[in-house]
Amino acid sequence: MARSPAPPAPNGAAVRAQAARVLHAVRAEGRSLTDALAASARPADARDEALLSELSFGALRLLPRLEALTEQLLQRPLKPKDRILGSLLMIGLYQLIALRIPDHAAVSTTVAATRLLQRPRAAGLINASLRRFQRERPGLLARVERDEAARWLMPDWLLRRLRAAWPEDWEAIVTASQGRAPMFLRVNPLRTSPGEYAARLRAAEIAVETLADQPQALRLAQPVAAQALPGFSAGLVSVQDAGAQWAAPLLSPQPGERVLDACAAPGGKSAHLLEQAQGRLALTALDASAERLEAVRAQLTRLGLRARVMVGDATRPDPAWADAPYQRILLDAPCSATGVIRRHPDIKRLRREADIGPLAATQARMLDALWPLLQPGGCLLYLTCSLLPEENEAQIAGFLARQRDAVESPLPATLGQARAHGRQLLPTDAGADGFYFARLLKQ
Repeated sequence: MARSPAPPAPNGAAVRAQAARVLHAVRAEGRSLTDALAASARPADARDEALLSELSFGALRLLPRLEALTEQLLQRPLKPKDRILGSLLMIGLYQLIALRIPDHAAVSTTVAATRLLQRPRAAGLINASLRRFQRERPGLLARVERDEAARWLMPDWLLRRLRAAWPEDWEAIVTASQGRAPMFLRVNPLRTSPGEYAARLRAAEIAVETLADQPQALRLAQPVAAQALPGFSAGLVSVQDAGAQWAAPLLSPQPGERVLDACAAPGGKSAHLLEQAQGRLALTALDASAERLEAVRAQLTRLGLRARVMVGDATRPDPAWADAPYQRILLDAPCSATGVIRRHPDIKRLRREADIGPLAATQARMLDALWPLLQPGGCLLYLTCSLLPEENEAQIAGFLARQRDAVESPLPATLGQARAHGRQLLPTDAGADGFYFARLLKQ
């Protein structure tokens, strides 16, 4: 006798399965969240797409706690081929802990997702684990939060380094890094004004605030999709964190100057440099990744801006782009990205303490390689989205010791906190992400 076909999965099971695949790609395969989401099929329903994003980002924000809970709930470790079930269980736990989805719906759709992951026999395991969490929630949470990583939602090594670097600020840094990042916009002054654009937003019933010390920047009360912003496709505005928006005015390019953006992708700072100089710069936008440079080209095209976009390694100048001295150089150096964890929560999983030394060595090679390309009297702005001194003030101290014709230029006292060299923006709940800046002049 033929078996009856299995009943269809309840609504919502597919997005839970998809979220489990995304989380598994980060946890087990070491892929970035951005890449994992891009490789995932886009849900047809806008609400499912929003839920996929919420489940993926949210589970990674709570990952140390969810992993500790999963270890408590499973009586024995999963086999390697079944590790995706651990990710699915975490998706279920995240719903029960952080979302307003009714518990019965969260549990039933998560259990049904086992079939979509080709693990139907695991339905009982997932159901029993989630039901146990519902029954024993206070005790289980109290038990796992005895572990500092689970309590603070940060890996142990990063907690240790943040405490050492920021003894008075580390708790605020960690708390802000677990939150949802505000959405900031950068108005294109070549096509509109901040006041005019803010009026357009309010007319579209999008609440917005201006920033007193950043005239091109606006902060939205609630995030919206970029394509839903009035005039976005016409180049009136870009999405860019307020911290990143300090780079162009600090470098202050003047019309007609030769400028190098040495690590340009995805292009926000290149575009801002051009906007600052009325579009009249001889700007070279350089990046080691040809694929990522496509995003730079797309941004410039949308904003009506032009630049020389080139593939190149900033540690090894090539005559193709190092063909004449530059008057200004922007080095947004590759770094640990510990200042932007709230936007990229996968950093907590993917970054390792062993990465910091090699990253600092690459930063030093870039600084030393680019410095000869700067003409006397020129300016180089070094920045990272790191909170760690090895990549920031210690990096600049070493550079100044090596390059006797380099002097540090003071930065505005309103910009974050002063360090031994440069200034540091720390992430805050309603403010910018974490960025470090140092401005160097060539004698």
